[in-house]
Amino acid sequence: MHIGEIAELTGLSLRTIRHYDDVGLVTPSGRSDGGFREYGPADLSRLMLIRRMKPLGYSLEQMAELLAAIDVGADGDETPAAEAALGRFRRDARERREKLAAQLAMADEFIEELDAR
Repeated sequence: MHIGEIAELTGLSLRTIRHYDDVGLVTPSGRSDGGFREYGPADLSRLMLIRRMKPLGYSLEQMAELLAAIDVGADGDETPAAEAALGRFRRDARERREKLAAQLAMADEFIEELDAR
């Protein structure tokens, strides 16, 4: 897939995808003869994971840390450090989700209050 297709599938902008390439989060699987980025299913999966981290407020550095731990496991060389990192991210993601859910509930209450006036 070319960058436009991958952008449409992920909902990320072309600029964002290029930035992720520049900072090393996602490297295209290949390049066309004309030098255009080409992405495969694994790249799409990686970008979708990143996209899902964004609303939870993860930094680029944290994204890189998680992706590195996932890459270790994908290579079949899971290490205690990589497994520990994945466990930390699982716990942290749950906590961040709970905070967002609480904020959403407060927003719903606020809207109900406004609607009642």
